[in-house]
Amino acid sequence: MLTESSPNTSDPQTPKQPDPLLEFNPLLPEFRQNPYPTYHQFQDADPVHWSEFFGFWIITRYDDIVTMLRHSKASSNPRDWERFDDYVESLGGTGPAGDMQARWMLLKNPPDHTRLRKLVTKAFTPRVVENMRPHIQTIVDDLLDPIQAKSNFDIIADLAFPLPVIVIAELIGVPTQDRDQFKEWTGALARSLDPVITPDISTAANKATEAFIDYFTRLVAERRGYPQQDLLSGLIAAEEEGDKLDEDELLATAILLFGAGHETTMNLIGNGMLALLRNPEQLAKLQADPSLIETAVEEFLRYDGSVQVTARVALEDIELGGKTLRKNQQSLLLLGAANHDPARFSDPDR
Repeated sequence: MLTESSPNTSDPQTPKQPDPLLEFNPLLPEFRQNPYPTYHQFQDADPVHWSEFFGFWIITRYDDIVTMLRHSKASSNPRDWERFDDYVESLGGTGPAGDMQARWMLLKNPPDHTRLRKLVTKAFTPRVVENMRPHIQTIVDDLLDPIQAKSNFDIIADLAFPLPVIVIAELIGVPTQDRDQFKEWTGALARSLDPVITPDISTAANKATEAFIDYFTRLVAERRGYPQQDLLSGLIAAEEEGDKLDEDELLATAILLFGAGHETTMNLIGNGMLALLRNPEQLAKLQADPSLIETAVEEFLRYDGSVQVTARVALEDIELGGKTLRKNQQSLLLLGAANHDPARFSDPDR
């Protein structure tokens, strides 16, 4: 959710660039193809790194990232960032996407995060998901059956995209005939959460948000009149100590669950399959002992996870790795780097 920021060299609090050879540019094709060498470069040279160009900290070590994720004075709300207004102005305003995302529990701090999480978990329980297991297996079988006789197939188009879309759509209560139109919308929203975005990405996200809100507004109205056994009806009915989701929160939460439930799962399947194909001995090991699948999925998430970054804003000065993160400065936490930190994992790139 960040864009380029002009250097703030007049601010005496702003740390100087410690190593001019270090470069963080997530838009470079070679970085997107394989970011892990860049992660190691930062871990070796400057693990708590100030980017003068972008105007935020880049954190790459496992222990430092865990510290920030757990720190009571590290905010999930990007609006606490000192340069947020400049960022918004560079994109032409927050727009519908920014306004909607501001209601996501992902970008909230306690007590707002706690309240929203409690309400959502009223409807979204482990039992609900576990009860879907046999049906999900049937969906997988139905998707794989037609490709059995083929010499090749597209793992994304034939399995990784349709599987989570079908499952999350059924879970939320989206009618079967409406599922395909969500692909473009969720893709546009996902790109707006990248660490560096352009005005074009912002515009596409705003259009997708408008379409999502229009769709779910109509669907919520239907469910209010005729509740069904689905997550959306559960969210409408969810109540905790007399509190309920208001209309804007309800729409934002439905969009969040749909996008998060689809986009990240699709990428996990794709990345995990690619990892197995590039490591045939691991593929053979898993084929020989399918009971390893649970730890295999955890390893796919570590080795090449769907979510590579998140961000936090310091609500007060925070000491980290011998540096001082000043109040209202933002830190980009490179989760992918943490998962490849040699100080935490032996032979992390294997």
